[in-house]
Amino acid sequence: MKLNTLSPAKGSVKDNKRLGRGQGSGRGGTSTRGHKGAKSRSGYKSKLGFEGGQMPIQRRVPKFGFKNINRVESKGINLYTIQALADESKLTEINPQILLEKGLVGKNDRIKILGSGEIKSKLTVTAHAFSSTALKAIEAAGGSATTL
Repeated sequence: MKLNTLSPAKGSVKDNKRLGRGQGSGRGGTSTRGHKGAKSRSGYKSKLGFEGGQMPIQRRVPKFGFKNINRVESKGINLYTIQALADESKLTEINPQILLEKGLVGKNDRIKILGSGEIKSKLTVTAHAFSSTALKAIEAAGGSATTL
């Protein structure tokens, strides 16, 4: 087999329809666009969500729920992540600065420690919030939790 002998499989490559190339082509005249109307004109583009004048779905369906403007988003960090970080870097203290350096949180993130996983080593953990299970687990391992 040589590169110069390669060719596509028979029937896999089709020629484009040559539209609007005269009556003799069989596709002249209206060029498969039908007669008159916006869709037959050049440059036609419908609006996003336009349903031909029918009331669009985003206006038929009622509004639902609400967004609490006072909600405070927290970045959740689980206990197993903290334990892995402590084992990997031989740390005894975990604070937002260390989590930022490791790329686990952003610089303006509010940090909440969550209780999934377990803590085996004695750690001093500093964060903005703690779940009750995380707090119990940290204190059960002999560590301490400080709220910012």
